[in-house]
Amino acid sequence: MELRVVGADEHLAFLRTRPSASFLQTPAWAAVKPEWRAQSLGWFTTRPDAAGPAGRMVGAALVLYRQLPKVRRYLAYLPEGPVIDWQDPDLARWLTPLTAHLRREGAFGVRMGPPVVTRRWSAADLKAGIADEAVRRLDDLVPLERSRDGARAVSQLHELGWVPQAVEGGFAAGQPQFNFHLPLVVDGRPRTEEEVLKGMNQQWRRNIKKADKAGVVVTSSSGSAADLGADLEAFHALYVHTAQRDGFTPRPLSYFRTMFDALSAEEPDRIVLHLARHEGDLVAATISVRVGTHAWYSYGASSTEKREVRGSNAVQWAMVRAALAAGAEVYDMRGITDTLDADDPHVGLIQFKVGTGGEAVEYAGEWDLPLNRPLYKAFDLYMRRRG
Repeated sequence: MELRVVGADEHLAFLRTRPSASFLQTPAWAAVKPEWRAQSLGWFTTRPDAAGPAGRMVGAALVLYRQLPKVRRYLAYLPEGPVIDWQDPDLARWLTPLTAHLRREGAFGVRMGPPVVTRRWSAADLKAGIADEAVRRLDDLVPLERSRDGARAVSQLHELGWVPQAVEGGFAAGQPQFNFHLPLVVDGRPRTEEEVLKGMNQQWRRNIKKADKAGVVVTSSSGSAADLGADLEAFHALYVHTAQRDGFTPRPLSYFRTMFDALSAEEPDRIVLHLARHEGDLVAATISVRVGTHAWYSYGASSTEKREVRGSNAVQWAMVRAALAAGAEVYDMRGITDTLDADDPHVGLIQFKVGTGGEAVEYAGEWDLPLNRPLYKAFDLYMRRRG
């Protein structure tokens, strides 16, 4: 296996041969993170095999380099990547050339998020767990599935010296380890809208009908920030309102403008803005992203007023229908915490997502490999103080 730097076009061409990959591993994502130096890498075969001749590109990665203050050393970050064969029983042949290259680039450490599922829990089990006073965490529930491939990948990472992390925000972005997925394909067959709707709980179905009866209208549009114009500004105003109500720090409008410009330039339908209005009032707004067969609910906002018209359910249903129409196999509602404690303030988000009838999915999480231990130790101390 040979690893070398590739251009954005070659990187994207490879991703188009895959069923899907995280949008955080597309070359366009580099433009969304200008404070990081970006580099596209490709793995190539050095010998012919049954799948084709030597020199084939078989893996790719977007690496983001963040410089340490005052020194020319970097944290090399691969969010939800790299895009390689994680089922390979010999991950060293992929990761050893990667770390050697990153060391030459001046990295003092590497952080990556293998897109490897380790466990799954059904919506029914989650609902029962929330109702059970003895259950506090997902770990208290027997999973629907334990992935052998996931367990093997985790075991290999340990053997290769990688260290599992639990980072949230800050210097390294930190992606959620637990996500909520709504499967759109079951046993190899695409689900119909009727089947997906039937799989939702009664409250979700009632709220979707209520929104429709109340006259909530959802519009969807894609393109650059200039194409979206006032609609993107309206989304951001509602998003800031939501942040103030729910107590999180909102991203600036410039971030979303950059995101739409970068992702829509890569693929016209990569990123879409959805707006739910009732009698002209914006009641909910979301952003979805799709790469191949995987669709993500990326950002959302809702009005404090007119909650009774159920704009949030209406806009989610519109995104699910769009994902089905595009041939997506998974509708990804992104991160959840691992709490199932009915008294925990975070459990409401899980209950909202559980109502879709999907499943909780645990990924392998983010892993670090120190390449320069003194610098990595200093970085780790810096992160702990910030946290």
